[in-house]
Amino acid sequence: MQNKFIAGSKEWCSLPLLDIAAVKARVDSGAKTSSIHAFNIEPFTRDSTQWVRFDLHPLQKSRRATIRCEAPVIGRRNIRSSNGTSEKRFVIQTPMTLNGSTWDIELTLTNRDAMGYRMLLGREAMSRRILVDSEEEFLFGDVPDEQLELLYGKVMPLPGAGLKIGLLASNPNLYSNRRIIEAGEKRGHKMVFLDIRQCYMKLDADSPAVHYRDGRILNDLDAVIPRIKPSMTFYGCAITRHFESLGVYALNNSAAITQSRDKLFSLQMLQEQGLDIPVTGYANSPNDTDNLIEMVGGAPLIVKLLEGTQGKGVVLAETTKAAESVINAMKSLRANLLVQEFVEEAAGKDLRCFMIDGQVAAAIQRSAAPGEFRANLHCGGEASLTEITPEEETLAVKAARTMNLSVAGVDIIRSNRGPLLLEVNSSPGLQGIEDATGHDVAGMMIRSIEKQLQPAPNLVPVNYLESA
Repeated sequence: MQNKFIAGSKEWCSLPLLDIAAVKARVDSGAKTSSIHAFNIEPFTRDSTQWVRFDLHPLQKSRRATIRCEAPVIGRRNIRSSNGTSEKRFVIQTPMTLNGSTWDIELTLTNRDAMGYRMLLGREAMSRRILVDSEEEFLFGDVPDEQLELLYGKVMPLPGAGLKIGLLASNPNLYSNRRIIEAGEKRGHKMVFLDIRQCYMKLDADSPAVHYRDGRILNDLDAVIPRIKPSMTFYGCAITRHFESLGVYALNNSAAITQSRDKLFSLQMLQEQGLDIPVTGYANSPNDTDNLIEMVGGAPLIVKLLEGTQGKGVVLAETTKAAESVINAMKSLRANLLVQEFVEEAAGKDLRCFMIDGQVAAAIQRSAAPGEFRANLHCGGEASLTEITPEEETLAVKAARTMNLSVAGVDIIRSNRGPLLLEVNSSPGLQGIEDATGHDVAGMMIRSIEKQLQPAPNLVPVNYLESA
């Protein structure tokens, strides 16, 4: 007769045939089925039998340890999650050891990165052996972090190695891209440059993937750093979004990048949060041109294309006649544009605050070249070290958080009525700010990824079970 025992709501168990020596499970008699965290799920045939291979991060809130698993498939099952969504999952059967007892359980495979636990133990797997005391935890002993690090040393990268990070961009020779690759490698990570145009997607419920033109499958990345140029915004964000669906962390997610690239939408979001911006007008019909000009205080004024960046598509109209001509000419080409007040007292200068994780990592003042009103460095502007005021810092912090960007370049001008927010850039350049401040901004970006993925320290491989 089977011996029954009482388990807590959280317990450590092992899955010996999957080489999982310890995994923290949520023990929940309210859930019918059990599941295990799985990604890179690939069905295949072995000896005329359907099998599945998958990768698994056994440690909660960490992707540093990865185990490759294989198991025969015993079926497919539609599972409805607690939030009401339904998903068709592979089902495997494997032995589980808990409290010194071992028995076969069925597990469904699903990406549990967003869940609190890598494994859920439901009532079917309890097999009339377990009673659950929801008020208790780890009745059979906890496993401290130090022991887990030793235990999984055998599957962790060797010293000098680390995360696998893809830089999703277009030109590997740009200063910013070279510095990011260099900074990641310096911190022991494997850095991979990925040309956006050479990436393509496989959308499939069983084995979704991102492919590269040289034949690689990129599902094994831990993180991607999107550096998407404006002309590639749609496709670059689609690729980034697909990486996210595979559980790959994106430094700046696709939704945040998409909304930041729409100047009108981003200004509406910033305005909604009560952030001060220059007076801006937008209209569709040329019949409204005169009203637009009057709305922003008349000439001189700024005309901006919604899709422009690095100062491109920005025009200073110094007279009303020039403003009418520029606006109507752009509208005749079906271009979407904004009309914005010209802040004369800014004197061709603005502030660039480089934001990382909601904080100002570095700040510079950009000054326009002689005869130029745009302070952008790509338009010949010069960068210099500067001190920003608490009011300017607060504005930059709120702007980055409003746009939900982990990394952002927030541009501010100083006006007679206080600092005004110009725009928030999701792919800010590094050269000007690193040269002017001497800060390792690229290294800060890499450390932001490390903080999110919580990599464990490099360890000498040790089998903790044998040494315990």
